[in-house]
Amino acid sequence: MKTLKKQWLEVLSIYHYVLCFVFLGPVFSLLGVFLLFTSLWYFSLLYLVWLFLDWDTPQRGGRRCQWLKNCTVWKHLSNYFPIKLVKTAELPPDRNYVLVSHPHGIIAIGSFCNFATEGTGSSQQFPGLRFSLAVLNGLLYTPGHREYFLSCGVCSVNRQSLDFVLSEPQLGRAVVIVVGGANEALYAVPGENCLTLRNRKGFVRLALRHGASLVPVYSFGENDIFRVKVFAPDSWQRLFQVTIKKLLSFSPCIFWGRGLFSAKSWGLVPLARPITTVVGRPIPVPQCPQPTEEQVDHYHTLYMKALEQLFEEHKESCGLPASTRLTFI
Repeated sequence: MKTLKKQWLEVLSIYHYVLCFVFLGPVFSLLGVFLLFTSLWYFSLLYLVWLFLDWDTPQRGGRRCQWLKNCTVWKHLSNYFPIKLVKTAELPPDRNYVLVSHPHGIIAIGSFCNFATEGTGSSQQFPGLRFSLAVLNGLLYTPGHREYFLSCGVCSVNRQSLDFVLSEPQLGRAVVIVVGGANEALYAVPGENCLTLRNRKGFVRLALRHGASLVPVYSFGENDIFRVKVFAPDSWQRLFQVTIKKLLSFSPCIFWGRGLFSAKSWGLVPLARPITTVVGRPIPVPQCPQPTEEQVDHYHTLYMKALEQLFEEHKESCGLPASTRLTFI
C-alpha cells in the first residue's frame, strides 16, 4: 500500500507532465506577446535573441540536462501507472539503432518516460547507449515547450536532425521515433491496438542510410490511460480533426481522465493503468547511402513482421486477451 504522501507525489508528477504537454507552449507564447506591451518588454526581446542564437540546437541532437533527466519526479511519474521497461535482447553499444516506438497514444508517455528520462532506468538496462527521443519539429520552436523538451535530450524528428545524431563518430546512439504521430492519436481508444505504419517508411530509409539496426518497441497500455471521444469517419468533427492535422501536424483530440483530487471525477490526470514497454530484438540493416525502393520495402516488411511477433509474444503477459490482434493502417 502506498502512503498518502507517495500517492500525491505520483499524481502531481503526472499532472505536471500533462499540463506542460498541453498548455506550456501556448501559455508561454501568449505571455511573450503580452510582455511586449508592458514595461517588461525587454524580456521578450532577450528571449527572441536567445531563440535566434540557439535556433539550430533541435537539429543538432538537442541539449541534455543530466540533472533534469535524472530528476526524481520521473520516478514518481513512472510509479503512478506504473510504467515498466522490458528488455528482450541485448543492444550492444558498438553500433547505432533506430528504435521505432508504438503506439503514440495521446501523450506518448511510455516513450517519453522510458527514453527521455531515467524514470525506468533505461541507462542501466542498456548500458552505453545514448537515447534521443525525436518529437514534432514545431514543439521545439514553441516557447516553453522548447526548453522543457530540449533539456530532456529530445531532438527534432526531421531528416536533418536524425542524420546528424546517427552520423556522430561515437557509436551507441539510439534515436527513438514514434512513427504513428498525430494520426495515431486519433485511434488511441482504450483496448484498441491500431497503428499508422503501413505507409510510414521514412524510418527504414533512415536506418538504411546509416546502417543502424531497427528495433521494434511496443508500449502495452499506452492507449488505456485516457478516455477518447471518437467521431464517425464521415462526420464534420472528424473532417475538422484531419484538416487541422494536415495544416498544423497535430490532432485536436477530445480526451479526459480522472480529476486531480478524486479518481471518481473527470479531469486531465491520466488513469492509473499499467504501461509495459517491450523492447524487441534488433533487425540488422546494411548501410546504403541511397537505398532503393525495393530495399526499403523489404526491410519495412521485415520490421512489420518483427513488430507483430513481438506483440503476439507479450500481449497475454501484459493483460491482453489471446484473441487481440494488431491493426495496421
